[in-house]
Amino acid sequence: MKDISIPIEKVDNHEKMTGKAKYAGDFDYPGQLYAKTIRSSIAKGRIKDIRVPVLPSGYHIVDYRDIPGNNYVKIIFDDQVVFPEREVTYIGEPVMLVVGPEKKVILEIASQIEIEYEPETPLFEWTKSALHCHFAKGEGLKSFSDSYRIIEETYETGYQEQAYIEPQGMIGYLDGDKITLIGSIQCPYYVKNALINCLGLPGDRIRVIQSTVGGAFGGKEEFPSLLACQLAVAILKTKKPVKLVYEREEDIISTTKRHPAKITLRASISKDGHLEALLAKVGINGGANVGLSGVVLSRAMIAATGSYTIDNLDVEGDVFLTNTVPNGAFRGFGAPQMIFAIEMFIEHIAKALGRDPLEYRLKYLAKQNDRTSTNGTFRDPVLMPEMIEKAITASDFRAKAKKYTEKDLSRGIGMSFFFHGCGFTGSGEADHIKAKVRIRKDEYDISHILIAAVDMGQGVRTTMRKLVSQILERPIEEVTFNLPDTDFVPDSGPTVASRTMMIVGGLLARCALKLKANWQAGKEQIFEEDYRQPEYIKWDEKTMQGDAYPAYSWGVNVVEVEVDKTSGVVTPVGIWSVYDLGKAIDLRVVLGQADGGIAQGIAYGYLEVMDTKDGRIRQKNLTDYIIPTASDLPKMETYIFDNPYALGPYGAKGVGELTLVGGAPAIAKAIEMAIRRKVTKIPVTPESIMELINHGHN
Repeated sequence: MKDISIPIEKVDNHEKMTGKAKYAGDFDYPGQLYAKTIRSSIAKGRIKDIRVPVLPSGYHIVDYRDIPGNNYVKIIFDDQVVFPEREVTYIGEPVMLVVGPEKKVILEIASQIEIEYEPETPLFEWTKSALHCHFAKGEGLKSFSDSYRIIEETYETGYQEQAYIEPQGMIGYLDGDKITLIGSIQCPYYVKNALINCLGLPGDRIRVIQSTVGGAFGGKEEFPSLLACQLAVAILKTKKPVKLVYEREEDIISTTKRHPAKITLRASISKDGHLEALLAKVGINGGANVGLSGVVLSRAMIAATGSYTIDNLDVEGDVFLTNTVPNGAFRGFGAPQMIFAIEMFIEHIAKALGRDPLEYRLKYLAKQNDRTSTNGTFRDPVLMPEMIEKAITASDFRAKAKKYTEKDLSRGIGMSFFFHGCGFTGSGEADHIKAKVRIRKDEYDISHILIAAVDMGQGVRTTMRKLVSQILERPIEEVTFNLPDTDFVPDSGPTVASRTMMIVGGLLARCALKLKANWQAGKEQIFEEDYRQPEYIKWDEKTMQGDAYPAYSWGVNVVEVEVDKTSGVVTPVGIWSVYDLGKAIDLRVVLGQADGGIAQGIAYGYLEVMDTKDGRIRQKNLTDYIIPTASDLPKMETYIFDNPYALGPYGAKGVGELTLVGGAPAIAKAIEMAIRRKVTKIPVTPESIMELINHGHN
């Protein structure tokens, strides 16, 4: 296929790229009001009384009594209320809004509101399972009955904050009897469906528009539905435009995070050192409600074997409820927690057996036609051996590993293998999403892409236009892709799960082919395409058996570090990455995703610390919660392997999440080599390094 890259000065030329993009906070309407959220100050209890001062004219309190429909956020589980009636379940839970024309007055009112609680004992221990899942492969637990040797370890991962540049925010207004919301969102139809449920209005009276989004990483998947419901109730009550934009500290303490996880892995080892079976127990902290946690747990469990084939498997998992901020979507969606655990575990098994870790791991690499963890099939070629060799050569891994192992140089180098399932798990695309895309060509022969996919910084507005213009063989200036508006675009599904290019782009490509085959110059034409599940994809949600994903992307990360053993400070000195993402539609966009993804991945492994005390998040801003800057990162080399997927546009698969999931184990292994101590918990902070050096195990 010929190169379809285009000069950067032509990208989004129809918008002139003036730098005047409008984010949610940039929208203003005549007579608009502002909203401030009043939040719970306790982790668990009942509201006994709320004392509100006398409100000036034009100011309002908005709470559960103003909700005309259902008082819950519609997504998967209906356990997140829009506003609590009597019970609060975490610190920072929104109790009500104060709404009015002047921010200063709103803050004065907010400071005078007194909420009297009847405190109850909060639960912070992981003991209350709200959801339990299980699946097995091969002999499962039976294979442990005559084990020659059993090796077991427990791994822990912490919170991770999305740290998007733009905080959560929306503005909305009434247009006659129709309510319109404009916001920083990933999933316009998630928001619209939540509003239909909360407001009790038909869909044609609700309009959701995506404003320019300043980053999301999953943090604007489900959470904006809660904010939208609260804002919409305020708009209906006041009959005026209302704006609600969070401050940074408010955003951090009250929005969803990556789930902390505790994962216990047990291996059955034969007399000759063969890994015969794996048992995995996966626990994630859902926080105060389940929300998306069940889907996050599912993806974590499915990734239990990582990029390896293990014939006998028993996997169980639980979502635990605690009185802490709810956790939810974050780039990788459960896979980073599990990939960290299984990558470290296989490495530790090899060391316990006195084997070379790299050679031991290579022995179990998944191959084409192998059975997946859920008894599906890896149908497409798996290029991992070639990719691993490329990573080894580029990083000089073997020579460095030998040198750093034999000599105590405070240096280490780690390599991770990983994969990521593209699209929604199992039958999600066919049974729940049912994506539809549309292309409209106007009488001027300008083709308009009409999809609900959101550009949140990953470049989809560029890549989709390139895709369509390439297929139509028309200049990219003749293809437009405006910010999604539910009044004009069909529901092509949420911008999540590494599905946008493979699923939505695949449908769009087929739609463009229809247009090209039936092109009539100077006439308006509209073509649509609906998602159809490949017939070979079979999935049983209850037993978690079958093909969990239609395709898989694969990756290898190598990270080299230097550790100051006096202070415990880690300095990354080299990063090498190799990815199979099918086909790169725009190489520069892919490389941008790769650089950002590995930065988040390694930071998850050694830098980003977030914890709670008595249910309260301790790191409340970007001074306390440290994320990497360009100065924290070394030179990065990234290599892309072509391995086209038949149903993806030009063979493209998913890339957005893949580039994050391998970073943590790669840097954890490098630190482990440098300090000669076993790592089982991330982030590997200076404090934990000093503890390991003084009291850890080799």
